[in-house]
Amino acid sequence: MTGPEAAGQVGYAQLSTADPAGWQATGTAWAGLCGLTRRRAGELADDAAALRAQWSGLAATTAQGQLSDLRAQLLSLAPVAIEIDQVLAEFAARLAAARARLTAAVTLAATVGVLIDRWGRTSPDPSRVPPHRAVQTVAPVTAAIRDALALATAADREAAARLDQLAAEAESGWMTRPPPDRPAPHADPAQVNLWWAGLSPAQRRWLIGHEPELVGRLDGVPAAARDQANRLLLEARREELVRRWEQLLNRVPRGPAEVLGLRTVDAALRGLDALTARLASPQPPRAYLLGLDVGGEGRTVVALGNPDRATAILTHVPGTTAGLDDATGELGRATRVLSRGADLAPGQETSAVLWLDYDAPDFLHEAAWDRQAHAAGEALHRFQEGLRATHDGPPARQTVLGHSYGSLVVGTAARDHGLAADALIFVGSPGVGVGHADELGVPAGQVWASAAPDDVIRLTRPPGELARQALVGLSPVAAIAGMLASDDDQRWFGRDPAAPSFGGRRFPSGRYGHSGYWHPDNPALDGMARIVVGG
Repeated sequence: MTGPEAAGQVGYAQLSTADPAGWQATGTAWAGLCGLTRRRAGELADDAAALRAQWSGLAATTAQGQLSDLRAQLLSLAPVAIEIDQVLAEFAARLAAARARLTAAVTLAATVGVLIDRWGRTSPDPSRVPPHRAVQTVAPVTAAIRDALALATAADREAAARLDQLAAEAESGWMTRPPPDRPAPHADPAQVNLWWAGLSPAQRRWLIGHEPELVGRLDGVPAAARDQANRLLLEARREELVRRWEQLLNRVPRGPAEVLGLRTVDAALRGLDALTARLASPQPPRAYLLGLDVGGEGRTVVALGNPDRATAILTHVPGTTAGLDDATGELGRATRVLSRGADLAPGQETSAVLWLDYDAPDFLHEAAWDRQAHAAGEALHRFQEGLRATHDGPPARQTVLGHSYGSLVVGTAARDHGLAADALIFVGSPGVGVGHADELGVPAGQVWASAAPDDVIRLTRPPGELARQALVGLSPVAAIAGMLASDDDQRWFGRDPAAPSFGGRRFPSGRYGHSGYWHPDNPALDGMARIVVGG
């Protein structure tokens, strides 16, 4: 009989009954304190203004100073509350991964005939395992339980240490003004990361609290810090949208441009509210807000799970019509890939990032040109480099997925700038800007694609194709039917990446149309998940 536990380690019974969702909810409650501290700080500012109007002299000056100090202390609590939320959410995620490993070990034990007692000790079932096979049968189960408990123990110790550090820093002050030097907005992510690493925790917290616009957009700053900064900006971003709404509403006369603007702002507001609700939700995995811009139709970068801690990272680049109004819908697609990946690789920590940091085409005639894909390339390149620079421990497996016009964004970035990616996935692609997989600069055999048989993207033939169909006298219906059935591999932006002649690897898709690759019954969902986890 063998047991995996050691002194000071999380026990088998503890892990079996642990509640990751409870820790996640506790973290969410801490994050909820941000709004309260901001409101109280605002009230103090109003009180101070009222005092200045009615009270002067030495006593008034002293009171003003005390109110200012108190307001600063309240404001310093906001990033700390978000930080505690992150610590507890990451602990919950690692605890869930440990429980998944333990569940897999218990399943293995039941399959091969190993008994596990309430302390996690293992022994062969004499009715199923002959004596000469006892050692080799029990050993894998024992090792799997030990690995699960080790992960839970490491997560517990790290979370406790980080919370202890925050408590200790409270005595000396959570914030300290850093030196005046700052990286340029588009600085190399590796250099940004070196700058950030050279700051003390209190200096980083000062920057998050006082310069959130800088911290929130810098590739090379860790995901946790960017998330803290961008969450602090959420309320201001919503107020910005509301001001735009009021300005358009009050314009007289109100023409078509104003009506279109009102619809755009209304959609962005609804999208921002839905995104804010997802950020506040205790639903795992925790969402990290890595970027937010409410200009135009809005842009955002959101990670599900901390990419700096994950062993596999998916960057999801959506296509035509993508905007802030449907960010949560795109996140839902990423969530389904994560969920299916968890089924395939229990216990592996995986993160999925929605990268909507470009101006996606709104209409078909815009999507027929590659201008917006070219404009997005450098930003996607820099973001992927940032993921490499900020990652903790051994490099993660990084996969970049482009859907529809997003596949052209990914292909163009890889071709023109290079992408820090171990694999590329293209689904529903109108072409990726190159003629062969070798031109994308990723490891051999790691360019993947899928095209549904009924995907309308198959109609995106070279511009001369429709003219030729017209010249030979085919009706529009016949022309479309012929193109859907055709094996021609040319698309708007080059060869179909799912065609054998492209030189990539193809995974199957059922008949779920252009947007159905993430349908639960579509084999394409399994294909994407296997690529992400490296299966």
